[in-house]
Amino acid sequence: MLELTDTQIGTWVATFILPLFRVTAVLMTMPIFGTRMLPARVRLYVAVAITVVIVPALPPLPEFAPLSLRGLLLCAEQVIVGALFGLSLQLLFQAFVIAGQVVAVQMGMAFASMVDPANGVNVAVISQFMTMLVSVLFLLMNGHLVAFEVLTESFTTLPVGNALVVNQFWELAGRLGWVFGAGLLLILPAIAALLVVNIAFGVMTRAAPQLNIFSIGFPLTLVMGMFIFWVGLADILSHYQALASEALQWLRELARAR
Repeated sequence: MLELTDTQIGTWVATFILPLFRVTAVLMTMPIFGTRMLPARVRLYVAVAITVVIVPALPPLPEFAPLSLRGLLLCAEQVIVGALFGLSLQLLFQAFVIAGQVVAVQMGMAFASMVDPANGVNVAVISQFMTMLVSVLFLLMNGHLVAFEVLTESFTTLPVGNALVVNQFWELAGRLGWVFGAGLLLILPAIAALLVVNIAFGVMTRAAPQLNIFSIGFPLTLVMGMFIFWVGLADILSHYQALASEALQWLRELARAR
């Protein structure tokens, strides 16, 4: 009869449970996989499948007694590291959300909002369109595969038990400014064009005071805004590749933060 000692059971649990915590935290916080559109049970199944695949390629993991204080601390460490990775990918998507929100305000569509099924919050319609667009591009360009590759490498560069460093938190905080900058850069041509349209309406109002700006200006601003957004969409798509490459490269740097 096969007998297992407590040490063997602890080693087996450590081999799978610690990577599982890190992988699950990434899937719960990263874009697309971490949204409400994907049930939590499905995410857990995916996390278990990924863990089973990558565990044989991982370096030796520390042994710990199940339910010990050290074991709980190691599990908490993996959750924090995984959440950092997932949130860092969220920054790329939030740049497009900010871009959509800004252009919606300029077009007069700030009140045209809908519930985002992914996150359960109200966002502008343009922001929702941008979110769906960047989600499709992210999957088509295999961004999720790059993220999983970096996650696997992180077990070597950020080994269990020595994964948390202060630089990771400073790096994440420093990237918040990048989100706003990238969002404005994406939509800056549309903002400039809409500003010219508003200036033109202002000149027309001064030249012809009898012109009802409320009944003519707002609909025309909306129509012109939609046309300008459509024309500038090709520019946004070209910017996506550069921003996505920068975000994924930064994810690799985060995995090597020391």
